[in-house]
Amino acid sequence: MTNRLRTEIPEEPIESELIVEEKPVKEIPENLFTKFLANGFVTTDDATRALPFILFLAMLGMIYIGNRHLAEKNIRDIDKLTKEVHELNWEYKVTKADLAYKSTLSEVSKRVDTLGIKESIQPAQKITVKEDATQ
Repeated sequence: MTNRLRTEIPEEPIESELIVEEKPVKEIPENLFTKFLANGFVTTDDATRALPFILFLAMLGMIYIGNRHLAEKNIRDIDKLTKEVHELNWEYKVTKADLAYKSTLSEVSKRVDTLGIKESIQPAQKITVKEDATQ
């Protein structure tokens, strides 16, 4: 009895050499930055000696930024105070005009009339005092 389900699969011939594609190595273009890093343009000793100067420049940069923020804050405060002064100036002018209107003779007489005080009909008289020369 033979196994009918099992049939022999012909084997594929094995290639003796494997083909490997090699990608060309990209060359790094030679510029100042690559010279600086790869070719030893700056040594470790040079970088260590330059570190205090770099930190000094960083500190100056932070002071510059802080000064700029402070100046902008002062400008905003000055603008805010200028607007407030203009508003108070207008309020002063309105109050002054209102007071001038309320202190007119006709307005005062209207307000005092409710208290029962009447306006004088007689004109005002000048009072003179004689001075003694014997004093």
